[in-house]
Amino acid sequence: MKPPERWLAVAGVTALSAIAVAGLCLAIYAAWLFHDMPDAADLADYRPPTATRAYAWDGTLIGEFSRERRIYVPYDAMPANLVQAFMAAEDRSFFQHGGVDPAGLTRAMIKNVFNLVQGRRLEGGSTITQQVAKNVLLTSDVTLGRKMREAILAGSLERVLTKEQILELYLNEIWLGYRSYGVGAAAYNYFGKSINDLTLAEAAYLAALPKGPQNYHPIRRKQQALERRNWILREMASLGWVSHEEARKAMAEDLKVQQAPARARYRDADYFVEEVRRRGLATMGDELLEGGYYMRTTLDPRLQTAARVALMKGLEAYDRRHGWRGARFRIDIAPGWEKSALKVARPAERAEWRHAVVTDTAGGVKVLTVENVAGELVSEDVAWANRGKGLNIGDIVFVEPGEQGGFRLRQIPAVNGALVAIEPYSGRVLAMVGGYSFSLQNFNRATQAYRQPGSAFKPIVYAAALENGYTPSSVVMDSAISLPGATPGSVWRPENYNRQYYGALTLRRGLELSRNTMTVRLAQGVGMRKVVDLAKRMDVVEDMAPVLSMSLGAGETTPFRLTAAYASFVNGGRKINPHLIELVQNREGEVILKADDRKCPRCDAGFAGDESPRIPPGGEQVLDPVTAYQITSMLEGVVLRGTAASARVLDRPVGGKTGTTNEYRSAWFVGFSPQVVVGVFVGFDDNRSLGNGETGTTAAVPIFIDFMTEAAKDWPKTEFKPPKTAKFGMVRGIREAFRPGTEPQARQPVSSAAGAARTPRGPQPYTKAWPGGRISGADNAADAVRPPPPPPPKRPADDMSGLY
Repeated sequence: MKPPERWLAVAGVTALSAIAVAGLCLAIYAAWLFHDMPDAADLADYRPPTATRAYAWDGTLIGEFSRERRIYVPYDAMPANLVQAFMAAEDRSFFQHGGVDPAGLTRAMIKNVFNLVQGRRLEGGSTITQQVAKNVLLTSDVTLGRKMREAILAGSLERVLTKEQILELYLNEIWLGYRSYGVGAAAYNYFGKSINDLTLAEAAYLAALPKGPQNYHPIRRKQQALERRNWILREMASLGWVSHEEARKAMAEDLKVQQAPARARYRDADYFVEEVRRRGLATMGDELLEGGYYMRTTLDPRLQTAARVALMKGLEAYDRRHGWRGARFRIDIAPGWEKSALKVARPAERAEWRHAVVTDTAGGVKVLTVENVAGELVSEDVAWANRGKGLNIGDIVFVEPGEQGGFRLRQIPAVNGALVAIEPYSGRVLAMVGGYSFSLQNFNRATQAYRQPGSAFKPIVYAAALENGYTPSSVVMDSAISLPGATPGSVWRPENYNRQYYGALTLRRGLELSRNTMTVRLAQGVGMRKVVDLAKRMDVVEDMAPVLSMSLGAGETTPFRLTAAYASFVNGGRKINPHLIELVQNREGEVILKADDRKCPRCDAGFAGDESPRIPPGGEQVLDPVTAYQITSMLEGVVLRGTAASARVLDRPVGGKTGTTNEYRSAWFVGFSPQVVVGVFVGFDDNRSLGNGETGTTAAVPIFIDFMTEAAKDWPKTEFKPPKTAKFGMVRGIREAFRPGTEPQARQPVSSAAGAARTPRGPQPYTKAWPGGRISGADNAADAVRPPPPPPPKRPADDMSGLY
């Protein structure tokens, strides 16, 4: 072979070998590239993670739970101009190509030459289908291999899904900033609207965001956002999807968005919503954050707002009684002082409060707010501050514009508390506030704070007594008592709050006046084992030592549990299931969780003229219905004649029990009407004393009154309904309920001569039995004309505090 031919042969062999090696390498690379290629068919049933949305009882949106804030919207529910805006911005020929757009890719490559020279971000030229493949099935790595996989998957997607299904996935999956995944969440977060309420300009702005939400931020980069939005509008007009006149009007529209994405417009239920989230996670696990469930809660927004306002007002009133604690810190008033002032967190629930600095204290206290509004504190607040730590120039304080002019001085309370309102028959939690401000601290004192209930526990003791042979007219001694203490040789001497003793009292009067020594004797007579068993059955506590001190509320419980237990007194003795989540449905509308698990026989049957189905009441019967009514009646007496007499201002049937623990560490009031049971707790988180005189009557009852004044304003004044089996008799002028067979029997006529002289026999004239036509309330005419007994010795004023 001649040398030239030899060299030609060598070159050919080398070239062929190189091609073979390149082909082998390409095959190996392709095998590696596609060995774990996802199956496009998986997207046929794909649903991206979506937010579970929680609604109040009346349909008010109160919260969302998700890792990715997304509201899934079917394609058929999307307005045409929104879909067209995204196509104009991202893929105008979407309905013409088969997954990859060669023309669009070519345009992108040409643009990238200039982008590379100018140092700009390169364009990928991806179609909407390719973006779906990347977002759902691949990663966002900027590599040639990922681009090849994306193109192949795009073709597969076009064969598996319809164009509309691909658009639906794209518009629900894409990240659009502002904590928004998909157009449904973006419309709500940016504009506070559903997608069907968006204007053309707003839809075009959302379509600008896939290129980079931060590049077109509506506040920080508004000009760039407007330019991109207007370019999309011009593209839509050039494609004939909107008229040029519509595009011109939309371009003239300003870009106005919410300052920050809002979970829900109703913000008075933060403690409630957080408790719903915790319970939802405990029940449903991570599906709560991904499943896109519809959740109906038990919340009544009107009552929830009333609860928040009442608790905050009550805690602020307590705080004001205990004086001005001084400014948070002091600064030198110089340019930029506002930044230092704003470091002090303001309660989000007090939006009307303003950060301010004290500028002068001579002849009045002058302040300047961070909004540069100058004013003077009202004299009443200046005097209040001077009785405490006073005010000095440079003090950073909170102020609020006064109704009569000037500024009012405000202070965040150091004390805290909780309020729970429960519907007593169904167990629906209508309102829950777990503290002064969720924005400052999200610890929920309604469900998480275990504290001694003090005298608020006494109705459990009295209920145990009534279940075991006592009646409301039974008499127990209220006198000093000494008992063995907890340690060998020690003595426990429980005392009444006022250190006074009233002698023999009926059960009713003892509970109305919250007599401690009488309660201990009663618990001793019944047996603490029975008291503990009842407390556990009513779910006040999980366990409790059977010692007599527990009868005075020395055990620990939460406001939530104690309030739920009181519902048994109102509903006829049934234990309720206090719940916040009423119903949960999945995307298909199937019920996956329901609080009311009662069975309804024949509810699905057609009407045949028979009696309607009767659904039995739910809940275990933990008290005899008569016992429950007896306690309700006695607690109504607490409001009429006892430690909660200030609640009579409500002028409607209400009952309840105050509670105060040793050294005034906690103040309680659990009150109720036929419609609702309300528990109020006030105390410091570190369990220190509230101060002398800060009893349940003083600190908790006013909060209950404020709440009920608003909550019950449209409710009828309904009386508590007694059970049909109850027997009634008059005891010391009060109509008492008794179990059959325990009611007082009619007195036998006195047979002695003296008695015959005192007690007239036979019929009496009407005018003599009821002088002036006034009915006396006596059991019979003879009693009506009997001379009244001599008045008892004068006793000290009733104990109105209910202290344990």
